[in-house]
Amino acid sequence: MKLGVVGAGMVGSSAAFAAGLRGTAREIVLVDRNEALAVAQAEDISHAMPFASATIVRAGGYGDLAGASVVVIAAGVGQKPGESRLELLGRNAEVFRQVIGEILTVEPNAILLIASNPVDIMTDVATRLSKLPAGRVIGSGTILDTARFRSLLSRHLEITPHSVHAHVLGEHGDSEVLAWSGARVGALPLADFAAQVSAPITQAVRDQIDAGVRRAAYRIIDGKGATYFGIGAGLARIIAAIASDEKAIFTLSIVTDEVAGVGPVALSVPRVVGREGIISTIRPDLNTAELEALRASAELLKTTADAIGI
Repeated sequence: MKLGVVGAGMVGSSAAFAAGLRGTAREIVLVDRNEALAVAQAEDISHAMPFASATIVRAGGYGDLAGASVVVIAAGVGQKPGESRLELLGRNAEVFRQVIGEILTVEPNAILLIASNPVDIMTDVATRLSKLPAGRVIGSGTILDTARFRSLLSRHLEITPHSVHAHVLGEHGDSEVLAWSGARVGALPLADFAAQVSAPITQAVRDQIDAGVRRAAYRIIDGKGATYFGIGAGLARIIAAIASDEKAIFTLSIVTDEVAGVGPVALSVPRVVGREGIISTIRPDLNTAELEALRASAELLKTTADAIGI
């Protein structure tokens, strides 16, 4: 499989590095408007490959994306002083218009994997601009938030996070919804398992984990300026599922006809991922409060996306 990455900054390069370490792709091509950055990132990552895989990593232009099964889009512009969030989204939509046009000109069959923030809105923008089926324009969504949720639960329960099945839904952002009611560990509901291992899920524990998930990005950004390793690994995991036609389930963002009575809207719920992209969507059982929170998240995202005017 050939993988393209447009945007060789910290997120794009971390995704390329993680995918290379997994050996998922035969070849990875990094494209960036700053050619020197793409060349430097590709060379640095390629030097790590002898320790991990036979993946070829190189820099190139859009023409070098021909034959790519998946193209990660991690491109965008920063906010100017005094610029509103909506104005910033409008400028990033124009960046996406150019980038997506270039990609699809050389590789119209590629699956687009969106990593640029705000990822749900940019996934909606990419779907409108590309006119591709929704299942082939995939936002990383809450895959990282879900990983954070499972990680913090596993620490509390003192078990591996691989045995924790819990999801974060809705926006990758402040309105996201931790779906506590459906969380399971092994074959048991979360509360039952927690009772058996003498680690009850009290309200204080719930509040601490909720804050740990919801505020994680802010803490990391305060400490080192940006988050990239976690999402890089998440993107590489999605790419691996596509490459192997795994039909794995992740919380990912695509434009969906209706979620919690709102739509069409791009947000995260559990999705089945295979060679063709998103194969199907899973509708989780939620309690009344969670469903209402998901509806509010969906309404916020739809209002913002519609305001861009694409």
